[in-house]
Amino acid sequence: MCTAATYRTRDFYFGRTLDYESSYGEEVTITPRNYPFRFRGGGMLERHYAMTGMAHVADDYPLYYEAVNEKGLGMAGLNFVGSAVYHEADPDKDNVATFEFIPWILTRCAAVAEARGMLERVNLTGQRFNEKLPTAQLHWILADKDDCVAVESLKDGLHVYDNPTGVMTNNPSFEQQMFNLNNYMALSPCQPKNTFSDKLDLTCFSRGMGGLGLPGDLSSQSRFVRAAFVRLNSLSGDSEEESVSQFFHILGSVDQQLGCCEVGPGAYEYTIYTCCCNAEKGIYYYNCYNNHQISAVDMHRVNLDGRELIRYPLITGEQIRFQN
Repeated sequence: MCTAATYRTRDFYFGRTLDYESSYGEEVTITPRNYPFRFRGGGMLERHYAMTGMAHVADDYPLYYEAVNEKGLGMAGLNFVGSAVYHEADPDKDNVATFEFIPWILTRCAAVAEARGMLERVNLTGQRFNEKLPTAQLHWILADKDDCVAVESLKDGLHVYDNPTGVMTNNPSFEQQMFNLNNYMALSPCQPKNTFSDKLDLTCFSRGMGGLGLPGDLSSQSRFVRAAFVRLNSLSGDSEEESVSQFFHILGSVDQQLGCCEVGPGAYEYTIYTCCCNAEKGIYYYNCYNNHQISAVDMHRVNLDGRELIRYPLITGEQIRFQN
């Protein structure tokens, strides 16, 4: 399971946690403008927007978990197991395999407004990348500095929802996640007033009691509420350092610790990595479960007019700075 979020200060930031029980050898991957994309639904794209993000590279193809392009548009796929429904190819639609959905959008679109028009023609198919990689059941968050949407492929087709929370997790459907927020409308960063009864002299005995009722478990519905509350009430300065630090604190509110979520005998889901991308500057920041230090890759420090993928293995060893 995973959590994605957006954040806006002076610049626009986009990122996510990857929560799973094992790694697939993902790397920070830059796709330059002239890398040739051959899409399964037809057509070769020789020239396009460059992008950067986290990907598992198979047969020299970037299977992106999330990415942002050079225009500042970001997209991430999150598990939607049991709810995602893909469809057979439709000759009247743009047929896109799920594994190529992120590059299909980010290579062509500079903003959410542009992507909305293209999504009207999209039909997501369940075609596998190869026989070793099953089709992932996903839904997606798509965002720029001005707009954010959730995209879900359901039984009756593709749905695009306005996303005013700027966050996404997993099941249930996005409409249900939004409705569930009604249960938490009384949450506040301010101290509560006694509305229980004017016959009782009730007082606050601790700071932070405006957040009583904020769910703290690891379920995707609870993480949605928690991430939305933290993100929508989050404050920071607008420098790069302050903004990036605050973004990691936002997603830190939904970290999963190894040992707390058993998914099989001896297998536990945990936060493998957390990322934050300055979508306007093309700088990809990340840290890992065993390396809390923030590392960064700047896409504009490489040749974006090349044809070959540029890959950076994750720095996973803990970095501890001694002061004496």
